[in-house]
Amino acid sequence: EQKVKLSRMSRSGQPPDLKKYMDKQLQIKLNANRLVTGTLRGFDQFMNLVIDNTVEINGNDKNEIGMVVIRGNSVVTIEALEPVARPQQ
Repeated sequence: EQKVKLSRMSRSGQPPDLKKYMDKQLQIKLNANRLVTGTLRGFDQFMNLVIDNTVEINGNDKNEIGMVVIRGNSVVTIEALEPVARPQQ
């Protein structure tokens, strides 16, 4: 299980490029200590995320909530839970 952490903004002030995370299983930490996992299906320049097969994790409780839209300003961190291609240099 490979985990890659993303910060909300890069040093240049641009949102991170999430294309390589499309259709990958992610763990997303949200404000107010909320945690969800799911598959990234879409995003925009504000880092609003469309997540499919979403599971909300609260301690030992897991609640399947399906497809959701997460506002970018709620996202604290994003971790890939499966291998992601490294960017070409």
